[in-house]
Amino acid sequence: MADSDDYASLDHVEMTVRELLTEMKDTSEVIVDLAYAALMYNSEDMAEKVNELEKEMDDLKFAIRFKVLMSSRTKEDAKQLSGLLQVASAADKISDSAADIVDLLDLPLERRPFVSAMLYESDEKIRTTRIRPESSIIGYTIGKLGIEASTGCRIIALKNRQGWIYDPEDDVKIRAGDDIIVRGTEDGYKQLVEYATGRKPWEFPEISEDDEVTPQEEAASINDAEEEDG
Repeated sequence: MADSDDYASLDHVEMTVRELLTEMKDTSEVIVDLAYAALMYNSEDMAEKVNELEKEMDDLKFAIRFKVLMSSRTKEDAKQLSGLLQVASAADKISDSAADIVDLLDLPLERRPFVSAMLYESDEKIRTTRIRPESSIIGYTIGKLGIEASTGCRIIALKNRQGWIYDPEDDVKIRAGDDIIVRGTEDGYKQLVEYATGRKPWEFPEISEDDEVTPQEEAASINDAEEEDG
């Protein structure tokens, strides 16, 4: 009898091989960032998310294997498709390593001082900042702002009133009081802090005169409504 996890894995079988590999690549990047962030901030919540993503990677690997087996008809097919399995296996090993990293949370803080030193030496560091009410990026979505393209910092997690959002989508709006965890260079992070604190205005694209409501006005109305509900 098939295990219930096998049936859950079949959800991914409907995806194409290209979609599966892209999903594994993206997930492997996020899971490593979250693993290091979990250690930096001693966060059990992030560690739990890492373990969830690690299980999802197992499902994705299963789906790719299923696709390859179903597609192989000859020895030549098997030879060509074996490369896909190698890529999938590499991404899966990365996720397994990330799960091992968060296991270090079981150690007392004084027994893992090497973590901070290790992260300090990396070119791209993981840091956090808070969005201040004065910031001009409030009310805009991550995709509209293009934060990673503009600053080189990728948002790997965002905490708002509802809780944590990991690897937030482009349609997630930035609100005052949000805490964001990013991975990026020193210069990029300093630039992002300038925007987040309102010390420097974001260089927004020109807004069409046909737009009846600007993102700032929409954000103001949302904040007003939330204050009334509160």
